[in-house]
Amino acid sequence: MATLNEILERATREHWALGHFNTSNLEQMRVICRACKELGSPAMIGTSEGERDHIGLHEAVALRAALAREFGIPVFLNADHSKSVETAKAAIDAGYDSVHIDLSAKPFPENFAGTREVVAYARRDTFNIQHSALSISLEGELGYLRGESKIEKEKIEIRPEDLTDPEEAKRFVADTGVDRFAPAVGNSHGIAIDEPALDIERIRAIRSLLPAHVALVLHGGSGIPDDQIRAAIESGIANIHINTELRVAFVGGLREGLAAHPDETTPYKLFPEAEEAMAKVVEEKLKLFGAMNRI
Repeated sequence: MATLNEILERATREHWALGHFNTSNLEQMRVICRACKELGSPAMIGTSEGERDHIGLHEAVALRAALAREFGIPVFLNADHSKSVETAKAAIDAGYDSVHIDLSAKPFPENFAGTREVVAYARRDTFNIQHSALSISLEGELGYLRGESKIEKEKIEIRPEDLTDPEEAKRFVADTGVDRFAPAVGNSHGIAIDEPALDIERIRAIRSLLPAHVALVLHGGSGIPDDQIRAAIESGIANIHINTELRVAFVGGLREGLAAHPDETTPYKLFPEAEEAMAKVVEEKLKLFGAMNRI
C-alpha cells in the first residue's frame, strides 16, 4: 500500500488534493471512511489535541486500524495541530501515521527547533513501535493562522506579517526535514463572516521553492469559496483540512434527530440525521478536491 507521503506526492503531480477531515468520535470516523470508500478516495482523519484527549490516543489508533480493515481502503490518522513537542511525541509513540507539529505561534527559532526535534524523534534509529519511521508523515507550519474551528462572530483581520514568506518556507523545510508544509496564505480557522481571500500567487511562489516530494497543506478549508479551492489546488496545494463545516453539519443533524425523536433514549438511534448531514459535506469536498477514484 502506498504511504501517505507517496499519495500526496502523486496528488501534487496530478493536481488534486487529499481531504483531511477532523473527527471527535467513532460515528464521525465511520462516516468519513464510508464516504471515502464510496468515492474511491484514501481517507485522512485528523484529531486535534482536544479531539484526541476525548477519543484517546491509543483508542484512535485502534479505531483507524479496524476501519481500514472494514472498509478496505487506505486510512491515515493524523495528530492535527500538536501545539508542543511533547504532544507530538506522544502521538508518534501511540502509533499515529502522521503528526502535524504546529509551533507557528512561537518565534521562528523556537518553531524551527521544536519542529526539527519532532522530525528527529520520529525518525530515530531505535524507533520500532507499530510501523517503520520512514512511513510516518511529518508536517510543520510557518506563518500565523487566526481564528478557531467554529463559526466566527467577528471579522478576522489577517495581517501582512501573518503570511508565510516563501524564502523562509524554503529554509524551514530544508532544515527541518518535514514531509508536509502548512503555510499561511490568507486562510484562517473556522468559518469567517467575511469571504476569505487566498493569496494564490504566494501559494505558487512557495510551491516553486520546495522540493517536489514535500506536500503543501491548506488549513482552514471550511468556508473558502470553491473557485479559490480549485485555484489553490492548481497552484500546488495537495492536502486540505476541513473541520468546522463537519462540526456544523453533524451538530445540526443531531439537533434535528433530537427534535424528531423527543422520546428516544437509545443514543445510537439519534445519530442517523447527524451522520447523513456530515456525509454530504465529506462527499462534496472530495468531489471538489478531485479526490474521487484515486485508490
